[in-house]
Amino acid sequence: MNPFHSLLIAGLLCTTAASAQRSETLLKTHWQFHRGEALGAEAAEYNSKAWQAVSIPHDWAITGPFSRNNYLQRVAVTQNGETEASEKTGRTGGLPYAGVGWYRTTFAADTAGRTTLLFDGAMSEAQVFVNGRKAAFWPYGYNSFFVDITPYLNPNGQANVLAVRLENRPQSARWYPGAGLYRNVRLIHTNRIHVPVWGTQVLTPHVAADYASVELRLSVEGGEGMPLRIATTIFDDNNHIVLTRENTQTTMHGQPFVQHFTIEHPRLWSPETPQQYRAVSRIYTADGQLQDTYTTRFGIRSLEFVPDKGFFLNGQQRKFQGVCNHHDLGPLGAAVNRSALIHQLRLLKDMGCDAIRTSHNMPAPELVELCDSLGFMMMIEPFDEWDVAKCENGYHRFFADWAEKDIVNMVRHYRNNPSVVLWSIGNEVPTQCSPNGYAVARRLQDICHREDPTRKVTCGIDQWDCVLTNGFAAMIDIPGYNYRAHRYQEGYEGLPQGYVLGSETASTVSSRGVYKFPVVKADGKMHPDKQSSSYDLEACWWSNIPDWDFANADDQPWTLGQFVWTGFDYLGEPTPYDTNAWPAHSSYFGIIDLASLPKDRYYLYRSVWNKQASTLHVLPHWTWPGREGQTTPVFVYTNYPEAELFVNGKSQGHLRKADAPKSAPRRTLPEDYKDVEKRYRLMWNDVVYEPGELRVVAYNDRGEQVAEKVVRTAGKPHHLELVRADNEALRANAEDVAYYTVRVVDKDGNLCPADNRLVRFKVSGNARFKATTNGDPTCLDAFQEPQMHLFSGMCTVIVQTTNKAGAFTLEAAAAGLQPARATGKSQ
Repeated sequence: MNPFHSLLIAGLLCTTAASAQRSETLLKTHWQFHRGEALGAEAAEYNSKAWQAVSIPHDWAITGPFSRNNYLQRVAVTQNGETEASEKTGRTGGLPYAGVGWYRTTFAADTAGRTTLLFDGAMSEAQVFVNGRKAAFWPYGYNSFFVDITPYLNPNGQANVLAVRLENRPQSARWYPGAGLYRNVRLIHTNRIHVPVWGTQVLTPHVAADYASVELRLSVEGGEGMPLRIATTIFDDNNHIVLTRENTQTTMHGQPFVQHFTIEHPRLWSPETPQQYRAVSRIYTADGQLQDTYTTRFGIRSLEFVPDKGFFLNGQQRKFQGVCNHHDLGPLGAAVNRSALIHQLRLLKDMGCDAIRTSHNMPAPELVELCDSLGFMMMIEPFDEWDVAKCENGYHRFFADWAEKDIVNMVRHYRNNPSVVLWSIGNEVPTQCSPNGYAVARRLQDICHREDPTRKVTCGIDQWDCVLTNGFAAMIDIPGYNYRAHRYQEGYEGLPQGYVLGSETASTVSSRGVYKFPVVKADGKMHPDKQSSSYDLEACWWSNIPDWDFANADDQPWTLGQFVWTGFDYLGEPTPYDTNAWPAHSSYFGIIDLASLPKDRYYLYRSVWNKQASTLHVLPHWTWPGREGQTTPVFVYTNYPEAELFVNGKSQGHLRKADAPKSAPRRTLPEDYKDVEKRYRLMWNDVVYEPGELRVVAYNDRGEQVAEKVVRTAGKPHHLELVRADNEALRANAEDVAYYTVRVVDKDGNLCPADNRLVRFKVSGNARFKATTNGDPTCLDAFQEPQMHLFSGMCTVIVQTTNKAGAFTLEAAAAGLQPARATGKSQ
């Protein structure tokens, strides 16, 4: 046995012995990985010394290399209206995600009581072996699952061997899914009498400012027919005891223990006040022996969906200001990283975003916990297909046998999280138009209601010609419109619910810092350089610019709000460049690019959504050698109603945002919103470019000057800048990451937007280089090499802490420029 494994086993045994009832250990380090098939690797005696040493979470495919030939798909994307198959390049990111991967590690476990393995997610078709015996199979790579491994353990504290075989099949995804044990693995030990995984449910049947009624349902295994005493203490976010309750019950026929609490003047959860409570339940036998201690985090808030009036949280009407996000973390791949998620959520919070749709899969538990604590409402969604295929080797292969198991795990896992306000049962499933589509949807919705009667169910629907007449949309609790903004009114009037949700909206496309002339609204526009214009007027044929969705939310009380496609760019689906358009291999939809750098569109959303901050953003940049004398429109995104633009001190005139119509148009057709962008943008369309200075002065409703923004023409590139993108404290845990923005600027600090030279990085001290990217959907530079070409004058470099606290230094250098240096530290 490896000497370190001996120490690890001893440590785990000490941990278990020190805990009277329950212990939970993350199996993060000292894993061995092999890419490809390995016959006999499940056996305990298999020799895996030559395998790669890795830590979990681990995404083995993100290292690439990128290639046009990585799993080309010749398909007709029916949800995009295609009727003939064509070759799709970059659809799954151009990364080698398909194939078999094996993982092995060693662990110790006390054979007294019960031992469970909990996988937060394993991509995919997981086969779990303990000491050479198959303990579990779970096909869906996005879901969490657990297995009781007590029968497979070695006796007397001997080492146990865990082996996991994963396989991604070609044609199994239509975006980058990641590969491997990309989420955490947990080892849980309990006594025979214990609360099982996800074994509690918290209900709040009455919520008001003066008091809230809380009902705790506690499932207990191993004590059937025995009288058990349950003592529960509820703590608030400040760890103060709110109240306690103790009672004795006898478990019969699997019925849960039930305890009721009344909390006076509760602290209600909302995105603005994400207050939580913690219920700590202790289980005793009749003779007073403590058997288990189980903690349940929950929040107190009320949800109402009122016909004709919309969505109410804690009695206050509001519209979802949400985004859809895939699960990858850009250059970090699919391997979950808590600090990277915090970085993303902070950016979204500053934009005014208050909700996230997990598209189109169950999320990592870290994301849900962070949404609880940072204040984001969530729509959790499990599936992109049901029984009818979108991908040849997609989930339809498992749907009949596994859909209920997957939904049950999803709902039980997250039904106590206050951030979760909606369940979605699917996205644009072809089944919606089939003769039995209604029945399939009803079955899935009923499972959600059975497992959680407190939340409504929606579904992302795109085929409205069929679902308005076949009963599918009428049966869903909340009809979710994927695009089709011009049909909202039709759904509102033709369906019985009395409200409409924008479950997926906009799909505006843009490339950060890229501007195309002439500036026109266009659907499905493609350019020779395979980029999209950041004037934010280009969308897909099925979608629209953001302003239309703003107007729907502002004008119609029965709209529930929106979830924009997407908050961040993601790997794969490089629409509109997905058909024979290599090297395009990541999306253009994001409000924020793959490098976590905001696009111009970020500030358009911020100007509408963030009511607490001042926004004044000017585009485009003002460095256009060769455009002298040519029309170069200037747009301003601001929360102020009026502004004046100056070019080299010469006024280009005052502009004021157009007023909303006095009465909302009954129709929501394109002609009704022909010039809708004038309500949300200030646009000087006839500005003639001359080098120098753009200056914008903003005014409030009283005509008072309240803000000013200046953009200058850049001179010759002079030096690099390194600026940390956030100020989160870094822990010395070999996991936390810090994002640094790299800019090439002139001697006065003005961004040089056309500079795309190669930058090299070096990290020293108590951190290491982790990844880098530039947000260019066509760039094939490897994320894991300490160098990256700039895109529109910028890129991002990510460093990761080590296990040793202390200072580190990041250096950036490029030919012909003065280098940059930044320092940081972990604690």
